[in-house]
Amino acid sequence: MDVRSRNHVTVTGRAGAPVVMLAHGFGCDQHMWRRVVPALERDFTVVLFDHVGAGNSQLSAWSPERHASLDGYSDDVLELCRKLALGPVTFVGHSVSAMMGVLAAAREPDAFAGLLLLAPSPCFIDDPETGYRGGFSAEDIDELLESLDANYLGWSGAMAPVIMGNPERPELGEELANSFCRTDPTIARSFARVTFLSDNRADLAAVRVPTLIAQCSRDAIAPPEVGAFVHARIPGSELVTLNATGHCPQLAAPEETADTIAAFARALG
Repeated sequence: MDVRSRNHVTVTGRAGAPVVMLAHGFGCDQHMWRRVVPALERDFTVVLFDHVGAGNSQLSAWSPERHASLDGYSDDVLELCRKLALGPVTFVGHSVSAMMGVLAAAREPDAFAGLLLLAPSPCFIDDPETGYRGGFSAEDIDELLESLDANYLGWSGAMAPVIMGNPERPELGEELANSFCRTDPTIARSFARVTFLSDNRADLAAVRVPTLIAQCSRDAIAPPEVGAFVHARIPGSELVTLNATGHCPQLAAPEETADTIAAFARALG
């Protein structure tokens, strides 16, 4: 299968320049990066894509077996890197895509110049036994998934403003809700389980490429303790806290987000 059409790949920016690959989170598509792309494409080759089942990807390529875990999505990322012959990329993974990047880089580190993990979470569920705080109890996640199953459109309208934050800018929450509503409900339900039930804490230590964790100053989905945990577990990683609030800084604070991505990619040489 042609991965360009499978994942609706878009390549823009400077040909021959260092490659920045932008990977969107749950319920989104590559359109969510549109506010940061103009600042990046002046100095980089920018690669955007839709995860299978999202945006303008080929829905027929979604597999309930392959895409039942983040490993399947990380396989997709690695196939993109190989078949597009991109060379080492700076992979920017937002939210759940951050862990896809972690898995892919642990498996094939030579494909990556570096990882920028934007608002990452290796596990959304609190673990009282170890003291890990993911931000949600197991009961919270069960209720979230039950609500999504019962009424996906209603769930989208209710959850999008919480995820987005920035209540003084309701148009941002509306945009995220609209993005959720464009996603095939069956695939969205499966991807939600993959997103909110995955536990990739043990995978972090396997990352050996330069890594920057960029967390938001206030984020209802990935609290500061999560960013600190990821930083502590990935050897040699760096951690920055953006002034941005909410879980989608590429929409809420595009200039700061683009500057952070560009500075990290330039430092990689």
